[in-house]
Amino acid sequence: MSAPFEVSGFPAIVFGEGALARAPEIVSRFGRRALLVTGARSLDGTGRLGALEAGLAEAGVSWERARVEGEPSPAVVDACVARFRRDPIEVVLGVGGGSALDAAKAVAGLLRTGRSVMDHLEGVGRGIPYEGPAVPFVAAPTTAGTGTEATRNAVLGERGSAGYKRSFRHEALVPRWAVVDPDLLEGCPPELIAADGMDALTQLLEAYVSIRANPFSDALAESGLLAARDGLLPWFEGTGDPRAARERMAWASLLSGIALAQAGLGAVHGLSPPLGSLFPIAHGVVCGTLVAAATEANLRALGARAPGSPALAKYARAAEILSGRPARGEDLVELLGRWTERLRLPRLGSFGVAEADLPRIVAGCRGASMRTNPVELSDEEVAAIVRSRL
Repeated sequence: MSAPFEVSGFPAIVFGEGALARAPEIVSRFGRRALLVTGARSLDGTGRLGALEAGLAEAGVSWERARVEGEPSPAVVDACVARFRRDPIEVVLGVGGGSALDAAKAVAGLLRTGRSVMDHLEGVGRGIPYEGPAVPFVAAPTTAGTGTEATRNAVLGERGSAGYKRSFRHEALVPRWAVVDPDLLEGCPPELIAADGMDALTQLLEAYVSIRANPFSDALAESGLLAARDGLLPWFEGTGDPRAARERMAWASLLSGIALAQAGLGAVHGLSPPLGSLFPIAHGVVCGTLVAAATEANLRALGARAPGSPALAKYARAAEILSGRPARGEDLVELLGRWTERLRLPRLGSFGVAEADLPRIVAGCRGASMRTNPVELSDEEVAAIVRSRL
């Protein structure tokens, strides 16, 4: 029998090809004045932007547009809030990749309060509790990786020697609707398919073996891993039906967001903030290049210090799902390593990470994600994960 567990909030969802056409009507349920937040090039040149704008007009919704270029910083969010603070925005529609959606989510949370996001950013902010209210937020992802369309946190940061990546987090920030349209993934470049796909896979795996995992998050993770198995490599390598592959990865990404919101993450996502803030490394690349090494480290530590942990059986089950045959946890390490090579994910050394950087990387990794890893890893064990991919 399972111990009692909680299921936290997640969005209403519309999923499937052409789902974006539903967005104007959904937006209109919350008001007649919208802020459309997109990436720098989200939808441009596809014809979908014009269709979306026509749909908003037909639904009686007027809008302003804000573009987010690159990974969002607190300054970008604060500037957007200041720009639209006095506009009677009733709903925010975010259309873009994880960065654009994180920025849109944070803006939606602050438009009505007018506060700086630094008042609430975990770890580096002023420590003022966020109490809302948030403007309703509708999220439509154009990449398949972060799952932010289903979570309560927006990841913001600054890059450099004093860089950081931290979350603005609250239940009020959960999108009211996730509009997941696999058609929006068409045209993703291979390097983005690889990085985002391994982000989703890592989130599914880490939520699955987390110390906070429960039967609900486990069911989501298993379904998502199966979808990633059948979708990621065929999409990246151009084999099979591309529409089916995109749909599977959109599904895997969505489930990864819901699963992580319920169960938390692990060592790879603990290491991503210091690596991504100190060096020019995309989050998905960190996930893809480290997940095999982190899995190996966890298996070794569990075997030595927690041989009765349910995570050991789950690693074996994940290996079976991803390989499609009976397998052991150790087989998962080999499989993930092969995927890393097939997806051509670069080593950390190619971004300038060196042995001398390990102490500050390890020092910056002990956030919320590391606390739900299936086993506590020592500083040396964490350093060895990074060292293996220099």
